[in-house]
Amino acid sequence: MFPVLLVAVDNTALTFALPAIARSLDATGLELLWIVDAYPLVLAGLLVAMGSLGDRIGRRRLLFIGSAGFAAVSAVTAFAPSAEWLIAGRAGLGFFGAMLMPSTLSLIRNIFPEPNRRRLAVAIWAAGFSGGAALGPIFGGWLVEHFWWGAILLVAVPIILPLLALGPALIPESRDPNPGRVDVPSIILSLLVMVPVVYGIKILATHGPAAEPLAAVGFGLAMGYVFIRRQRHLLQAGQTQAGQAHGAAGRRNRTAPLLDVSLFGNRVFSTAITANVLALFSFNGFILFLAQHLQLLEGQSPSESGVAMVPALVATVVAGLLVVPLVKKVRPGFVVAGGLLLSAAGYFLVAFGDHGNGPALLLTALLVLCLGVGAAETISNDLILGAAPAEKSGAAAAISETGYEIGSLLGTAILGSILTASYQGNLRLPAGVAGSVPAEASAQAGETLAGAVELAQTLPGPLADAVLTAARSAFDSGVHITAAIALVLMAGASVLAAVVLRKVPTAR
Repeated sequence: MFPVLLVAVDNTALTFALPAIARSLDATGLELLWIVDAYPLVLAGLLVAMGSLGDRIGRRRLLFIGSAGFAAVSAVTAFAPSAEWLIAGRAGLGFFGAMLMPSTLSLIRNIFPEPNRRRLAVAIWAAGFSGGAALGPIFGGWLVEHFWWGAILLVAVPIILPLLALGPALIPESRDPNPGRVDVPSIILSLLVMVPVVYGIKILATHGPAAEPLAAVGFGLAMGYVFIRRQRHLLQAGQTQAGQAHGAAGRRNRTAPLLDVSLFGNRVFSTAITANVLALFSFNGFILFLAQHLQLLEGQSPSESGVAMVPALVATVVAGLLVVPLVKKVRPGFVVAGGLLLSAAGYFLVAFGDHGNGPALLLTALLVLCLGVGAAETISNDLILGAAPAEKSGAAAAISETGYEIGSLLGTAILGSILTASYQGNLRLPAGVAGSVPAEASAQAGETLAGAVELAQTLPGPLADAVLTAARSAFDSGVHITAAIALVLMAGASVLAAVVLRKVPTAR
């Protein structure tokens, strides 16, 4: 749980240090973008490769290597003298971070073979991740305020030390007993798939449609086709060789696929992955909107908005723990479907509610949504692990983590783009603005809600109020659309889970 908590805190805490980093290192806007993006780009590109590597060399060994490397790179990066140094350090953290999450989830699969104990362990794992995400904004803001931005990175060292000191005695090793040879071309292909796709999606989310990010996504998808073809070929060749060879030595001499695509032929596995991706897609689109609403329209500081979201994130933890005994009486597929339907109810409140009377409605919707996500994700993650053979648990965990990354990125990119396009298309600034402010300020207000809020701060009272009213109305038009899309997706995912997973028996 130590590395789970660390990665979750690290994912959200650094965002609140960006202004301090910009001042301290004199970083440009492009450098700040790469400081944020270097970590997820490398992480996403290596998750599948690292999950498969853990199956081969040992999941505990990979966890220790990743933890030691993460702590060492964090300590060095905390004292980065330049933005370039910090970008390189963040890429290094992505490299070692890719070793951590698949290792923790796959170790749970092997430490707890009994389904009920495993399900509780997965719920606690998810609770650590949600708890870390909740602590990140608060913790990060406090550290920057009282120390300096590098303190956020230094926190990794005291969190990792107990793991490295006690882990060898307490954590049992596990691996695939007959893993086969490592397929280096597949590792390269996996990078050529994930890195361009993730890069393209992030650029599209930030700057909108353009030739470069679209080409990057297209190239990544083309490499994805080649990657899947190679995995199928290696799987078929391996099955043929296994039939001809005798003993473990013959199986070890064959080249094994990096990703066992036959896992997706299991309907329970593929449906649980799909539910996770859609849930994260919708959830991240909602968080993107809510953070802007609380800070720009309600006037809350980043730390205040983080605190406002804590009850809902705690609800995620509570729901995940409560559904563990529930699946002893109710089939897991119906629990997943119910959680997704509860999430849909949260989006219903946003899509058809009035956002103009303070944040109470939106925070209530977030609470309902998080209850649903906590319930659905805990059980779907357990179904993913349970559907895969124990010797392939590292690969299964890596696929689950990759689904998390892709769902989060797509939610930010697609729903964020729809939100921005709706805002820009529906904004109608008051007539008096054009002659009162520079054209550049007016153009920025037409681009983003933040630009409109900044513009209002330079105007006299009545005109400022009129600008904010117009901006709120335009922003809310996009929110209603994106929430309606998320509502449809969650309702569809709920039906899918109920139909496909209905035959999965209750826990014993």
